[in-house]
Amino acid sequence: MRKRISAWLLRLLGWRVEGFNPRQLDKYIIIVIPHTSNWDFPLGLLVRNAWELNEVKFLAKDSLFKPPLGWLFRWLGGYPVDRSKRHNYVDAVADIFDRHERFAITIAPEGTRSKVDRLRTGFYYIALKAKVPIIMAKFDFGNKVVTFSEPFWPTGDKEADFARIREFYKDAKGKNPELGIWYGAHEEEGGTNG
Repeated sequence: MRKRISAWLLRLLGWRVEGFNPRQLDKYIIIVIPHTSNWDFPLGLLVRNAWELNEVKFLAKDSLFKPPLGWLFRWLGGYPVDRSKRHNYVDAVADIFDRHERFAITIAPEGTRSKVDRLRTGFYYIALKAKVPIIMAKFDFGNKVVTFSEPFWPTGDKEADFARIREFYKDAKGKNPELGIWYGAHEEEGGTNG
């Protein structure tokens, strides 16, 4: 039922989803760029439901999963992560992957809806440590298309891998395009090595 309603809402809003459906993979990380609006989250939920990506979770601090709203965050696909112990976040998330036969997370590497000049790199090191592929998801509000890439396995050559990421996202326009990481900088250097 969720699939049908979500697919109907996407069509009603004029959106389409295309590209590789990672549903057959057991473990992966989806990175979503650009992240420029609060609308990215509900759009992501609709896409997750329409494409039956039920194993895809978003990570959030564990305090959000306590009463009274903990059930809501779980229902939305949240997965609690304990950040209070100051242990290595990359190792902690890689351990979560190790404990599950099927597990996927979505991360917005910009880390905020505000303008940033470089991506956060935690997703990259989590993928390397957990030995899982990265799926790139492009939320293009300009064309109302969500596009999923084929899975790619990070090589450890950060410069080459981030060049590949930048190439995939270079034409995407967020809801607030001026806040997008590479908006207006298609040929400029920077923003990929952070």
